[in-house]
Amino acid sequence: MIRLAESSDVAAISALEVACFGDDAWSEALVRAEVESEHRTVLVDEHADDLQAYGSIHLLGDLADLERIAVVPSTRRQGLAAALLTALIQQAREMGAVRMLLEVADDNTAAVGLYESFGFRTISRRRGYYAGGADALVMEQEIEEAR
Repeated sequence: MIRLAESSDVAAISALEVACFGDDAWSEALVRAEVESEHRTVLVDEHADDLQAYGSIHLLGDLADLERIAVVPSTRRQGLAAALLTALIQQAREMGAVRMLLEVADDNTAAVGLYESFGFRTISRRRGYYAGGADALVMEQEIEEAR
């Protein structure tokens, strides 16, 4: 079940951050700020009271910035990221966004494929953006085109 994140989800989201991103994980304080901000929307996907995934967008005027999508490693490839992305796009649309931007490591082929399947297109590349030297692809989608 996808729902809005609450303050009581911060510890579980923080643990998911570490499981997915290791040393690049957001701190618990940053996760709390994300969940409690009025300009951000954080959704969680919960099954049997167990947080399986979460996603976050930041709304800037009519632009939504996809901040994060993270899925418990053992539950990947089951459609959770696609379901979250669908819900985040819908939230952005309801909040008045007409475009969504994101950054993704160019070597994260699963994520790039997901975003492309939703109609995102690469508009820029940031060379050596990520630790380890991976480039970041900046991708964009017109919200009206979202599925």
